[in-house]
Amino acid sequence: MSTLEEHLEGIVNIFHQHSAHVGDFDTLSKSELRKLITRDLANTIKNTQDQATIDRIFQDLDDNKDGEVNFREFLLLIASYHCATLLQ
Repeated sequence: MSTLEEHLEGIVNIFHQHSAHVGDFDTLSKSELRKLITRDLANTIKNTQDQATIDRIFQDLDDNKDGEVNFREFLLLIASYHCATLLQ
C-alpha cells in the first residue's frame, strides 16, 4: 500500500471511530464532530472548546442540511485544512 493510500485509510478510520451513534456509522452528529475536532484537530483548529466555533463548522460542513455530516462533507474539512496550510 502506498503512503497516500495509508493516509487516506487513516482518515477513513478516524471518521468511523467517531461515527458510532445508533443506527448510522456513515455520518457524524454534532457531538461526534466536536469530539473528533477536539481530539484529533485541536492543534489545527482554534477555539475547539467554543460551542459557537463548533456550531459554525458543523453548519458549514452539513451541505445538505440533514443535521449530520457524512464522509463527503467531512472531507471538506480535511481539504480546507490542507489548502490553508499550503497557502501559509
